[in-house]
Amino acid sequence: MNNTSLITIIITSALVNNVILSQFLGICSFLGVSRQIKTSFSLGCAVIFVMAIASAVASLLYDFVLAPLDLAYLQTIVFILVIAALVQIVEMFLKKTSPGLYQALGIYLPLITTNCAVLGVALNNVTSTYNLAQSVVNGVATAAGYTLAIVLLAGIRSQIDEEAVPGPFKGAPIVLLSAALMAIAFMGFSGIAL
Repeated sequence: MNNTSLITIIITSALVNNVILSQFLGICSFLGVSRQIKTSFSLGCAVIFVMAIASAVASLLYDFVLAPLDLAYLQTIVFILVIAALVQIVEMFLKKTSPGLYQALGIYLPLITTNCAVLGVALNNVTSTYNLAQSVVNGVATAAGYTLAIVLLAGIRSQIDEEAVPGPFKGAPIVLLSAALMAIAFMGFSGIAL
């Protein structure tokens, strides 16, 4: 069993190895949903929920079913099925309880199923040999880092929309440039020593 402390996992997953800005996973929803802070935060909360539950279920399935039965080669397929089921549950819940939020998230809510960040964290938990608690903490911290990055970009985009941007930089170029500068800024966290 890995003896990595939970604090180390939290800081590393959320800041140092941010799933979007360092590992470049989850870029499609990062760029697509980050137009408004509220929508970005809502998607981030949905991703936190899905990643936390997916991390726990994937860890349990791997430890008690796949590894003992020598079926570890099926982990990617099993994890994708778990994630797809969880996203369906979240989608049904939001449709019933918050139709406005469900409409605001639009196509990006079902895209959590194919969000490589969610699958990436489940696979990372297995390769890092995290136990159940470490897997859940890693999932929540990774999702919190995802939420932080997408909300920050939404805030930057709201400010950019109010500024005079030169013609060649309008639209996607300025958003990608902003994301690149965010990634460079997050590299500063790599010097944190625990």
